[in-house]
Amino acid sequence: MVIMDATDTTLVQLLEENSRIPTVELAAMLTLPEAEVEERIRALQADGVIRRFTTIVDRTRTGLSEVSAILELKVSPERDYGYDRLAERIARFDEVRSVRLITGTYDLHVLVTGRDMQAIARFVSEHIAPMERIRETATHIIMKSYKENGTLLVGRETGGERQPFSL
Repeated sequence: MVIMDATDTTLVQLLEENSRIPTVELAAMLTLPEAEVEERIRALQADGVIRRFTTIVDRTRTGLSEVSAILELKVSPERDYGYDRLAERIARFDEVRSVRLITGTYDLHVLVTGRDMQAIARFVSEHIAPMERIRETATHIIMKSYKENGTLLVGRETGGERQPFSL
């Protein structure tokens, strides 16, 4: 575990909100020299605290068709490894966006994307369901996203219209 001071914590929070804030602005917010802010960012990256800078895209505005689904998996834990090895194996698929160990009825929560619902169904039936230690799957197609990683994707300009959906 990396030990962070209050400045590192604030820096990480600011970058989580907007990873494109120029270092000169971060330096002003933190009352630090710009060179120190740049060094702190490099150190946080080297320590694995900051894994990657990314963009949140509102897919409904792109015209690109892509379907997302949540997979809930019941898993038999592996002796000495628990859920880790299976979760890491699942995480290696390109279709998988996130894998989380959760409490409740299911053990793993997996977010996947595909070209369409049939691609999602094929991925689950060919790659996930047949895996050893997977006892049960539940697939939930995401019909609309309202908020992603703390960013609202809907607002007054959308008119609150309901999105068409058909199977």
